[in-house]
Amino acid sequence: MTGEQKLRIQEMRLQGTAFSQIADTLGLSVNTVKSFCRRSFLSNACDASKDTGNEDNNDTCKHCGKHLKQTPKAKPKIFCGTDCRYAWWNTHRNLPDRKASRVLICAHCGEEFIGYGSRDRKYCGHSCYITARFGEVDSL
Repeated sequence: MTGEQKLRIQEMRLQGTAFSQIADTLGLSVNTVKSFCRRSFLSNACDASKDTGNEDNNDTCKHCGKHLKQTPKAKPKIFCGTDCRYAWWNTHRNLPDRKASRVLICAHCGEEFIGYGSRDRKYCGHSCYITARFGEVDSL
């Protein structure tokens, strides 16, 4: 395989082209293309055998694009770490399905707030919880 073919495989794979289509275009074996992509981290080993060309690129961090090492038989990683996960969700706050949210009234201050998930939520925030539980705390 020549250097030009390697570059062409990378370009085509990043565009989402299937292994078989790349192999036909470049006159190479499908297994050669799959092996090169696997070694170059252009696809997961398990995705390479499917040869759909449409699979999600789940071998890179959703936020920073850093390569992720997936563990076999484990839930696939989406982010490289907690910082990237927080940063991505902070910029994509509108994506979660918030059908389980409900309007509740804080047991301490009486203000309305939107509770998501837990039905047992009583306070609008941590400060109301602390004040209700321990009373006013004088700061030194």
